[in-house]
Amino acid sequence: MSLNCLIIEDQLPAQRVLKTYISDLPVLNLAGTCVNAIEATEFLQQNQVDLIFLDINLPKISGISFLKNLPEPPKIIITTAYPDYALEGFELDVADYLLKPFSFERFHKAVVKVLNHSNSAAQNNSEFIFIKSDKEFHKLNLASILYIKSDDNYVKIFTEKEMHMQTGSLQSWVKTLPAHFIRVHKSYLINLSKVDKLSGNRLFVAGKEIPVGRSFREALLKTITESGV
Repeated sequence: MSLNCLIIEDQLPAQRVLKTYISDLPVLNLAGTCVNAIEATEFLQQNQVDLIFLDINLPKISGISFLKNLPEPPKIIITTAYPDYALEGFELDVADYLLKPFSFERFHKAVVKVLNHSNSAAQNNSEFIFIKSDKEFHKLNLASILYIKSDDNYVKIFTEKEMHMQTGSLQSWVKTLPAHFIRVHKSYLINLSKVDKLSGNRLFVAGKEIPVGRSFREALLKTITESGV
């Protein structure tokens, strides 16, 4: 996955920071840079953009007014020196709100949020997702996932060949993955198609024994019965 992004920023130092950060992330492709809302509107009429880095304090037309007038806005990350507009920004469903000056780490976190949301929205039509692991983005085929385990503030994604670890919650994966990924325990999410057998309160997936939580067992049995497994 690659995101075409647009910078809307009238200050050259802020433009340079964003351009540098964008160039450091292969998943981002800088489609253009605009200095005001009028220029940005013309650009969007001619170009496909997935993500906009939008300053609020723009000449003539503010970033908020520009955003309100976009009929079908792409993902928006607001970049501003003014914290007062945060609530209004999130009411307009922006992906994130970066308060200047922001670090690359904070910028990266915002981009990952956009990627995760895009993965979730496209999940029903996709056979793969991109995950961030070891400071890199990895393409992961859904069919290769055996199970996912929660480990404190991390999740471990076990595939047929390897394991990836990233920050996040198991619940976010429940919302992202298709219906045949079933939560069977507070710490485990399994790919139903990879289950070898269910014995009592134990599942076996590729030779790995996985506990079935009491509160999850009834829903699991119902799913297995309905799937014809």
